[in-house]
Amino acid sequence: MTAAVPAVPAVPAVQVFGGPTALIEYAGLRLLTDPTFDAPGEYPLPRGGALVKTHPGSADPAALGPIDAVLLSHDEHPDNLDRSGRTFLADVPLTLTTRGGAERLGGTAKGLAPWQSVELTGPSGDQVTITAVPAQHGPDGCEPVTGEVIGFVLTAPGLPVVYVSGDNASLDVVSGIAERFAPVDTAVLFAGAARTGLFDNDLLTLDSARAAEATRILGARRVVPVHFDSWAHFTEGRDALLTAFAAAGLSDVLELA
Repeated sequence: MTAAVPAVPAVPAVQVFGGPTALIEYAGLRLLTDPTFDAPGEYPLPRGGALVKTHPGSADPAALGPIDAVLLSHDEHPDNLDRSGRTFLADVPLTLTTRGGAERLGGTAKGLAPWQSVELTGPSGDQVTITAVPAQHGPDGCEPVTGEVIGFVLTAPGLPVVYVSGDNASLDVVSGIAERFAPVDTAVLFAGAARTGLFDNDLLTLDSARAAEATRILGARRVVPVHFDSWAHFTEGRDALLTAFAAAGLSDVLELA
């Protein structure tokens, strides 16, 4: 009698709309990362200055269909949550974000500390655990300036592990997440080498080389980069990602639209 071959878990669908906004379909749930739908233009920052959006995203919020939850890495920067995105949250049954973000947003927002989890039930009864994980939006000690940021890990029995990094620049943070969750099946990495002049122009998100190294640390079988385009403060784009992943021998795991 031939032994049954274990089924290979389905690869979660990830649709990228530009900037940090992506739709992840997981266990029948439709999860949207950092919603940004505004037109190109200049958008002020809470502490002064502004970020410049250079290209529109490809998502029409009215055409997205039902969203079960938004995974919002942080609410304080307009390239992660813009005016249209804030309006969009009013029609979403659950927004998972930082503790401070939930206080500021109110409504259906629920704040999570790093390593805190919530469970959602998919339409087929699958129990999905969404765990908030650390993210560091700049060099060590950046939090008083750049604010609290989180990423997310999605897990469910028999399903792939999905990691959403949020705005993170630290490979030490990635290593801590890998200790708990590696190997990761799909990593949605916020890349782009964001720089705004803060901290002597140090990185505020992963550059392409660090994204490749994060892939290695996580043992990621698939990487979907986001947040590397559409804004002037991103200093590395698609070509840099292709080059860095090729240099690391990881081209086969990189998924770019």
